[in-house]
Amino acid sequence: METREMRYFVAVAEELHFGRAAQRLAIAQPPLSRAIQQLERRLGVVLLHRTARAIALTEAGAVLLREARTALDAVEAAERRTRRAAADQPGVVLATKAGASSELLSKLLHAYAAEPGAVAVEVMLCGPGEPESLLRNGRADVALLHRPYDTTAGFDTEDLHTEQQVVVLPAGHPLANRAHVPLAEVNTLTMPLPRWPGRDGSYPDGPGPQVRDHTQLFQLIALGLACAVVPESLRTQLRDDHAVVPVSDAPAVTTVIAWPPHSRSKAVADLVHTATRL
Repeated sequence: METREMRYFVAVAEELHFGRAAQRLAIAQPPLSRAIQQLERRLGVVLLHRTARAIALTEAGAVLLREARTALDAVEAAERRTRRAAADQPGVVLATKAGASSELLSKLLHAYAAEPGAVAVEVMLCGPGEPESLLRNGRADVALLHRPYDTTAGFDTEDLHTEQQVVVLPAGHPLANRAHVPLAEVNTLTMPLPRWPGRDGSYPDGPGPQVRDHTQLFQLIALGLACAVVPESLRTQLRDDHAVVPVSDAPAVTTVIAWPPHSRSKAVADLVHTATRL
């Protein structure tokens, strides 16, 4: 398959509408339809169920969508990393979730800067799920990820830190004086859990408020409009109008440093070595 065909198919599969996909790709609709039909004939499978009113992915189409996204990310990553390698002033781009692992990140940058041959590190602070995507598509060379929330499949990783999770409540909440609370009880609170955006930017259905960063989340919690289960290290960002209670059965969160397995960058290797030494 050509990357052009994969881009065409991904646009149609995400829009589920040939007209919108053609507009997104800045091409006419008839050649787009022909390209998808040609792709189906060559693969010998039906990728889309078409009716007069709607388009839906077949099981084969869903598989190709997932695989094509991965392949296109890899192509974009190769282009970006090749250009960065040719830059006059080499550097490393590190992606991490804003507000997460702040103390660890600060220590890492300080320790790495003191290493012989250290290069400039550009830090990209982003929303939940974004560091993983930035690492996959080549916008970042290395990332701090958090299992089980981030997927590390396809990356080389080193574990850096494991911590428990706590529930953040408004100050004065009836549970604030408890030594710990089970996750099932957290899920029954009248204050809903927040909804974070997915990779495509859309929010899952549910009663909780839509949030994009921890500053927004913690303000909603202080107002009594939400609660949240977060890693214990985020305590440092809380104010007096918050209460924190350990969640006894929530999964532990492990911070890892991740990088592409094919990376041959000495700067990335040195940064990883510094992180594991810390």
